[in-house]
Amino acid sequence: MSTGLIVALIVIGAVVVIGAAVLLTLRRRRGVGGRDLKRRFGPEYERTVARYDGDTRAAERELAERLERHGELRERPLEAERRRAYEQRWQAAQELFVDSPRDAVTEADRLLAEVAGARGFPDGGHYEEQVAALSVHHADHVHGYRRVHRIARAGVGADGQPEQAATEEMREAMVEARALFEDLVAPTRHDAGGSGDRRSPSHARHDRARQPWGFTRHHAKGS
Repeated sequence: MSTGLIVALIVIGAVVVIGAAVLLTLRRRRGVGGRDLKRRFGPEYERTVARYDGDTRAAERELAERLERHGELRERPLEAERRRAYEQRWQAAQELFVDSPRDAVTEADRLLAEVAGARGFPDGGHYEEQVAALSVHHADHVHGYRRVHRIARAGVGADGQPEQAATEEMREAMVEARALFEDLVAPTRHDAGGSGDRRSPSHARHDRARQPWGFTRHHAKGS
């Protein structure tokens, strides 16, 4: 076989490999566009489109970038003792809401950041990146975290006084944020002792029914 023929075969082989790689890349990009992104992100998709004033392409670019950055993240397991400690802190925050709604929301914000970090998401000190990662894996419930964080970090108004959210708004934020908290602390088959600590859906509903508040508008002072 001549040297020229060998070189030609090598070139052809390289072209085939490159072409296959390009085709695979294009298929992957198509796989996370439009309908697939909408299915994966659900309400987060609609919120992102609204934030871009209806610019679907811009919203989908952002969501695709989030998916590329955080899609391979694997949540770390929680030890049963640590999970119980988190649950007790959330319970205490709910009880605190009766007398001090704003302090309760601030504690919920702090606790969500801590639990997410323990699960392997970006550290709570990098809030935007943490929320971006959570939106990839907990798209249905991440907005509750945004709401409590916004209230907890509210600035100072034009009158020089701290901006105050209405009690009802804080109540709704806590209710929505609790869904994300429950997602993050829920035992999985990878958790240490997870199989023995897993609660059935009926038990989970029973636990929620026993909460010291149903978060009705009559439970917090000032409502």
